Amino acid sequence: MFQKEQVPALDKANDLVQYCEDLLTVNRTESEIMSINHASGKGAVAVSEISYDLVKRAVQVSQENHGFNAAIGPLVKLWHIGFSDAEVPSDSEVAHTLRLTNPKRIMLNDKDKSVFLLDEGMELDLGGIAKGYIADAIKRMWHEEGVDQGIINLGGNVLLVGRSIHENGLWKVGVQSPFDTRNEPIGLLDIPDYSIVTSGIYERFLNKDGHSYHHIMDPKTGYPVETDLLGVTVISPKSIDGEIWSSLGFYNGYEGTRKLLTDPKIGLIFVYKDMTVRLTDNLKNKFKVTDSVFKVVQ
Repeated sequence: MFQKEQVPALDKANDLVQYCEDLLTVNRTESEIMSINHASGKGAVAVSEISYDLVKRAVQVSQENHGFNAAIGPLVKLWHIGFSDAEVPSDSEVAHTLRLTNPKRIMLNDKDKSVFLLDEGMELDLGGIAKGYIADAIKRMWHEEGVDQGIINLGGNVLLVGRSIHENGLWKVGVQSPFDTRNEPIGLLDIPDYSIVTSGIYERFLNKDGHSYHHIMDPKTGYPVETDLLGVTVISPKSIDGEIWSSLGFYNGYEGTRKLLTDPKIGLIFVYKDMTVRLTDNLKNKFKVTDSVFKVVQ
């Protein structure tokens, strides 16, 4: 783990998180991403390399139209699930807002690193990708600082650095149970210094008129995605890929995701409401259920 002389690497990691948040957040009135949003329908906004690279990656994935959509900002704001003013919008409000979430209406200019949202009212929301980008940036920085072992935890995003203390160098990581408090796993993973990203419908939701609405939006319907899943965990070399595939896992389900997945280093764990668990083939020898309530099925 950290040697005494390496403690400044923790401070640098904290500084990097704050710096990236200042650039990328949409939960404040000012940031580079909010500058892009404020200029929607008016003109292009030049941004830093960090913001541009992240927006470009998010837009590229969004335009593949498999369920991840960085232009979903207006829908997120309309529902505002997880905040005190959350309400169920009308069908007409949803339909109107959906027209503002087309990622093909985002223009990128590599030369001057500018972003132009073509329609007034469009908004980027990088909440489904930014933490992964930041975690990967911290890992790169730690390697440069000579940190050869550590754990980066950004809340739902865990990124491992170096070999573990175990003889085989693999890390043992618990996958959170959706029915218990944090730190209560449904099972354990044995993996190298990869990323573990979990998304679930159980942490942010809106209860209204006897119905529960979770926060994971379907960009094709404008409503919370209809699913029998409780959670999706992605294991990948990079945390940004974990973020993307956790969204794709929810939108496409087990079979649909398997058809999309071509990288053998990326694996997914699907946890269902009926207490069953499904794994991609590359995780079947790396994950063990430890909670008898859950059962792995083919």
